[in-house]
Amino acid sequence: MTTRFRRLVATTTVLTFALILLGVYTGAVGAGLTCAARWPFCDGWMGLFPANWASFVEWFHRLVAMITGFAILGSTIAAWRGEYSRRIRLSTAVATVVLPVQILLGANTIFNFGVLAQVLHHGAAQLIFGAMVAATAWAYSDTGDAETAQAADSARAASADD
Repeated sequence: MTTRFRRLVATTTVLTFALILLGVYTGAVGAGLTCAARWPFCDGWMGLFPANWASFVEWFHRLVAMITGFAILGSTIAAWRGEYSRRIRLSTAVATVVLPVQILLGANTIFNFGVLAQVLHHGAAQLIFGAMVAATAWAYSDTGDAETAQAADSARAASADD
């Protein structure tokens, strides 16, 4: 397991958590309601630039969601190309498969702002987050075993040379 991969999945997990917190705030202030039924646009100049605090929060949530989505996709690609353990590949794949559903559920929170829409959207977010937490934990635990084995081999080789 490379340090670079471990940092990628850990950063992606932290981004996912931050996005969830931002999403809770976005929903709590009703920022999605600034879009009314104009999704993917909102209020402001040509529906693209924030006109007030609520629309800024909505657009910022979308920006962080886009960055996080690309990080999740990148983690999955790196896991499969790096031929890491099956459980890491599958957990990142779950996060990637749920991602488009999460986007559609996010749009649904704007059209049908209510408890069910919020629960479904946040539930999918928790599934993605759980998958990324698992991938991160396994990436670090697999690496620890490999590093321990490598250190033991190095110690044996050093003592054999003496």
